[in-house]
Amino acid sequence: MASSSSDSAEATPPWLELPREMTTTILQKLGAIEILTTAEKVCTSWRSLCQEAAMWQSIDMRNEGNLWEMPYDLEKMCRHAVDRSQGQLIDINIEYFGSDELLLYISQRCPQLRRLRLVLCYGITGEGVVEAVKNLPLLEELHLYYTYIDNEAIEAVGRCCPLLTSFKLNNHGYKLPHIVCDLEALAVAENMPKLRHLQLFGNKMSNEGLQAILDGCPHLESLDLRQCFNVHLAGNLGKLCCERIKDLRRPHDSTDDYGFDAEIHDYETSGDDYITGYSDIDMVSDYGDYLEFSGGSMSSISSYEYEDELLVDWE
Repeated sequence: MASSSSDSAEATPPWLELPREMTTTILQKLGAIEILTTAEKVCTSWRSLCQEAAMWQSIDMRNEGNLWEMPYDLEKMCRHAVDRSQGQLIDINIEYFGSDELLLYISQRCPQLRRLRLVLCYGITGEGVVEAVKNLPLLEELHLYYTYIDNEAIEAVGRCCPLLTSFKLNNHGYKLPHIVCDLEALAVAENMPKLRHLQLFGNKMSNEGLQAILDGCPHLESLDLRQCFNVHLAGNLGKLCCERIKDLRRPHDSTDDYGFDAEIHDYETSGDDYITGYSDIDMVSDYGDYLEFSGGSMSSISSYEYEDELLVDWE
């Protein structure tokens, strides 16, 4: 009986017998934060696996956004994950934190990056995106959710990333005040000719901007125009979209599968206001007290110098 008990205690857990490639795939589903703070501490085998560059070809820094309660310096953690990739990083997702300095750090060390996704990264500016994409000639997908860049930054992305096939620039939709601006749409149309997938959720473009996109992006397969309330898909333009676009989402289509807050945030207006040539980045400036507070909070939290005892020992 003693021998049997000893053999049972020394038996190798079945999950340690999985092929390394399969274990890597499973661990990557946890996300970078959990890998660095939990998974790599489970056993020496996992620790060794988590040190390999192959583990960090894809970095997912997803989190719940409660940065005030976050005991880790996410920006420092992200840099560490990037360093572990040894330049092999091809896909990165950053949510609720970040800075221009972090984005530049990533671009300088990972020129093979193919996919970049930024969600609610108020600390990242259009100027920061412009500097970063100069180092990313292989970028194929750039997805921005509530991370604001203007038309000049869009133009720079198109020039620096000639292989770009998927672009998302998503903002909160609103009907009031009635603002029309085609600057972002024209920047896309004139600088991103190889796009196959385009999502401009909540954009202020008009039919003119949409027509420019159809003319300048002949390879489009999917186009998401949800909450683009200045676009009216009637007549010849609507017919052209239906003929050209395999997957077309119309301005008033359901947002149930969007994945983010899609509530329409209207601002008080006199009712007669009709503004043209006014972009979403201008709206950010006008409501700067709120966004500056948000941006400052996000930035200060991500770069806050925590005491050593508050930092998990993942280095």
